Amino acid sequence: MSKYEDPKGGLTEAGRRKFESSGESKNLQPGVKESSPTGDRARRKGSFLTRFYTNPSGPLVNDKGEPTRLALAANAWGEPVPRTASAAARLAAKGRNLIEKYKLEKD
Repeated sequence: MSKYEDPKGGLTEAGRRKFESSGESKNLQPGVKESSPTGDRARRKGSFLTRFYTNPSGPLVNDKGEPTRLALAANAWGEPVPRTASAAARLAAKGRNLIEKYKLEKD
């Protein structure tokens, strides 16, 4: 674990600044921890949950049964850490609902 990774999931402020200065990414922001965000915050959180948990890119737990960085990312966004495929699917569904909520608010 480096000083750039938060042990509870996600990046630290130093990690976000490192990626910005290296040119790999611009305007990285911390995760939205609200359970029912509105406006652009709902869109960001919904996009994250849908992207990460519709088809997870790796295992959610390691060989020791501990959550992986992929699973801990949910914690950085104020969500429970998923340990099963069905828990990840629930997070993805919540993400789709948040995006839909954002679209309805926008109109």
